[in-house]
Amino acid sequence: MIVDPMRVFVTVIEQKNFTRAAEILNISQPNVSLHIRNLENELGMKLIHRSPKYVKITEAGEILYRHAKKILQTYEEAIQEINDLRHVVTGHLRIGASFTVGEYLLPRVLADYAAQFPLVDVEIIISNTEEVISSIQANELDIGLIEGEASHSELQIEAFMEDEMFVVVPPNHPLSQGLFIAPDLMQNQTWIFREPGSGTRTFMDKLISTLHLSIKNSYVFNSNQGVLEAVKAGLGIALLSHWVVDDEITTNKVKALSLKNHKIKRTFSTVQKMEAEETKAKKMFIQKLLHFCMNI
Repeated sequence: MIVDPMRVFVTVIEQKNFTRAAEILNISQPNVSLHIRNLENELGMKLIHRSPKYVKITEAGEILYRHAKKILQTYEEAIQEINDLRHVVTGHLRIGASFTVGEYLLPRVLADYAAQFPLVDVEIIISNTEEVISSIQANELDIGLIEGEASHSELQIEAFMEDEMFVVVPPNHPLSQGLFIAPDLMQNQTWIFREPGSGTRTFMDKLISTLHLSIKNSYVFNSNQGVLEAVKAGLGIALLSHWVVDDEITTNKVKALSLKNHKIKRTFSTVQKMEAEETKAKKMFIQKLLHFCMNI
């Protein structure tokens, strides 16, 4: 079918890599090369300059890419309209999620979604908030789920849930005696941070700045689980979502503290390109997400 080589070509251009395109399309790299070569032979023009270090599109390739995107969109719309007649939801859905959302909330939403729409092929990419936003901008994802604040003129960002965060300390820490903590007691503490680019790190930096906290020492981990384990080991204190620490609080492995007279809250948001294609698969996923949030 003509859409197959078009899809291969578009994926290679967007990924700028034959191997990555093969992984996404679940075909072999030689198969990817064959599709590109057949297109070039059919059109009588070089579409891609390829070397071990880069993939560079030619002028003819740019023309084909522009039209191939329209062809694929039209084809998907036709398939969706036909499936609508049968009340079937199919397709491929690429979801990017920041760590807190992706590791703790998204699996629960997907379990319900997959049970109702088993014909949708879902690909999940979990990375930090900045990386999710970059992937949306590069058309590598259909929808992103991020934590914290974000503002980009070419993106549609909509909050879907409020997330409460806590100052998390080891159970034997001097700060662990109560349920609340005054900001002055957090002065000159050792903190466990997430990496720059993380929504949790951005929110934490803002809170520390707002409270004018001095930091005695700090350690950086690139996952929530790493931060949590560091706190449990007594390395320091951290700011984490209740999604991350609920189980550890129940088993008394950590203590979660709220600020006196102030709940620490941020938002979880969906992010899409402003003119993103509205597929049935994506629409149903967003419905499942919002339904989940209303019922927790």
